[in-house]
Amino acid sequence: MMDFLRRGAVLAPMAGVTDMPFRVICRELGCPMAVSEMVSAKGYLLAPRDSRAARELLAVAPQEEGAIALQIFGHEPDVMARAAEELTRDGRYAMLDINMGCPVPKIVGNGEGSALMRDPVRAAEIVRAVVQASHVPVTVKMRLGFEPGSETYLLLGQLAQESGAAMITLHARTRSQFYEGQADWQAIKRLKQRVSIPVIGNGDVTCWQDALRMRETTGCDGVAVGRAAQGNPWIFEQIRDAMAGRPVREIPKEEKLSVLLRHARMLAGFKGESIAVREMRRHVVCYVRGMRDAARLRTRVNAILTLDELEEVLTAFMLYGKA
Repeated sequence: MMDFLRRGAVLAPMAGVTDMPFRVICRELGCPMAVSEMVSAKGYLLAPRDSRAARELLAVAPQEEGAIALQIFGHEPDVMARAAEELTRDGRYAMLDINMGCPVPKIVGNGEGSALMRDPVRAAEIVRAVVQASHVPVTVKMRLGFEPGSETYLLLGQLAQESGAAMITLHARTRSQFYEGQADWQAIKRLKQRVSIPVIGNGDVTCWQDALRMRETTGCDGVAVGRAAQGNPWIFEQIRDAMAGRPVREIPKEEKLSVLLRHARMLAGFKGESIAVREMRRHVVCYVRGMRDAARLRTRVNAILTLDELEEVLTAFMLYGKA
């Protein structure tokens, strides 16, 4: 079941980023497994199942079948279990991931996400309940702990395994770090030595060299890439090829433009043109990061309202350097 770990890096879940169009692009560029944006278990149970928001969050493309994990969050074992049973019933997801790492205040304030790192007993109860209800393997994503000096990842990792989790992803930062500071890769190594189920390392993998170094340094079974994939879905191809001992290619600007424009078109088909143009602003910033006049392009893109104009401006910038 976990053979994808040998075929490259996993796309980590990111709210507002890892929607279906972006996951499909990453899949086509070498990503063997992706995790969806996180879904509230309680929100799913209470909201209309056919709402636009629900359809977008839960959408799975044909290209993703067998290669997509759904991530859910919550703090009530029974609610999490009910949502898990319903969401995994039709088999569209290969795995179900429990979020115990989100640092956002709104989530933490409800006792969810990384707040569960402060309550390993409840966290274990949630894992056990979800495992019993789910029709697919259950995995857990966690952090080191809530804050420095109160790391609970080794205890929670052991409890998650005993509760039936099939795999653990460790973002090697505390909640208080958010996404700042340096990820503690040695913690990934310690967790790998503590549990017998697969461990995926997450944090500070910005290129294919980092992915190889993390695996060598920590002994982890797999690597998850999050923010480094924004604007650079080719990182999955590069990690896959590097892991297989093949040469890693540089990506020509023409291909970068082609993928960027396809991303925009797919998003427009998925969410509508006006929403897509607005949401593509955050993606464009990442695709052109480090390029000359990128700041000027960002200002211009923020004022664009149509897909045609977005394509025209991006083509002029990426092929001819006109911002």
